[in-house]
Amino acid sequence: MAYFWRIRHNHQKDASGGEISPVQYVGRTPNSGSELVLSEDEKSDNEDKEETELGVMEDQRSIILHLISQLKLGMDLTKVVLPTFILEKRSLLEMYADFMAHPDLLLAITAGATPEERVICFVEYYLTAFHEGRKGALAKKPYNPIIGETFHCSWEVPKDRIKPKRTAPRSPAGCHEHPMADDPSKSYKLRFVAEQVSHHPPISCFYCECKEKRLCVNTHVWTKSKFMGMSVGVSMIGEGVLRLLEHGEEYVFTLPSAYARSILTIPWVELGGKVSINCAKTGYSATVIFHTKPFYGGKVHRVTAEVKHNPTNTIVCKAHGEWNGTLEFTYSNGETKVIDTTTLPVYPKKIRPLEKQGPMESRNLWREVTRYLRLGDIDAATEQKRHLEEKQRVEERKRENLRTPWKPKYFIQEGDGWVYFNPLWKAH
Repeated sequence: MAYFWRIRHNHQKDASGGEISPVQYVGRTPNSGSELVLSEDEKSDNEDKEETELGVMEDQRSIILHLISQLKLGMDLTKVVLPTFILEKRSLLEMYADFMAHPDLLLAITAGATPEERVICFVEYYLTAFHEGRKGALAKKPYNPIIGETFHCSWEVPKDRIKPKRTAPRSPAGCHEHPMADDPSKSYKLRFVAEQVSHHPPISCFYCECKEKRLCVNTHVWTKSKFMGMSVGVSMIGEGVLRLLEHGEEYVFTLPSAYARSILTIPWVELGGKVSINCAKTGYSATVIFHTKPFYGGKVHRVTAEVKHNPTNTIVCKAHGEWNGTLEFTYSNGETKVIDTTTLPVYPKKIRPLEKQGPMESRNLWREVTRYLRLGDIDAATEQKRHLEEKQRVEERKRENLRTPWKPKYFIQEGDGWVYFNPLWKAH
């Protein structure tokens, strides 16, 4: 499949003389004319941080029971219309961005002195990435992204916080900091773009990069939901690749499944399954297991991990704990480190205000659904959601009749995967 791109030079200047990132500036793209996303338009995120912690109301329970009566065990839920009241007020594309809430730990990976240090730093980052992606303990479902939907944001990380040490990160007990750099020249910028590239199957892609640290992550994920009785399981099919260009290393990783439990009472979410992290160049790999709660007894949210140097069959690090609580790491030299995810500093996203967003950017696209959910007007939110989804179906039928395939804006299909059109590893 051939795509013809005309990309402007990577280092063009914006109106104020500042540099425009390749994540932020695209010349002619398959579906649109020029698109300009200026970093100085981005403001610190002030959206709701938590979802309302309420269980299922009685009238909502009857709706869920009616829905359940029509489902079969193992049934694919991809095309099942779920009730609006189970939605949380953000798109799945934005949820992927929230996995980057600790960008200091991500950027610290490239500062590791040895391949062993770098792979361990990546495992430490990976295990701490999931808790902030959940908005509270209640299991709610993000909006299913519309094909062509995009989400842009960035983070600024003070340079003095990028220290790869085997000591617990310093942060005040029992609270989240919101670290901000007063002087942009004293901070690294991590930029993020996500796009829904396919409707059937539902495939999301996201790419983030830090040019100064020569680090980038490219990921494609296909979410597949199935009915499991009193639970709903969501498989995250696909993979991501972390590239450390300074070291010529690529870390290929997969993602765990998610489960919404107790869907008739107080729904809660847990992660489950075995995931892998592999670096072919260095021979290091990691296996991470997210343990689901046993039917009787047992702890929730348990995770264990093991980092191995395959050429020598040596285990260099082990970890155990809770992915949304405390994690303990033990290294081959006998040292240990404890990370409490609840006290790690959280870096707020920087995102452009709604009035400066395009019509297909997540918050602008879903703004009316979000507004009515905040007001508690479920009927109006449902109608707005139905309008968006019907428009998507009409446009899909139109493309089918014209035999015109959908052409994503920022990602290109390569084999079974999807790659950002102008990634850091191809930039000149």
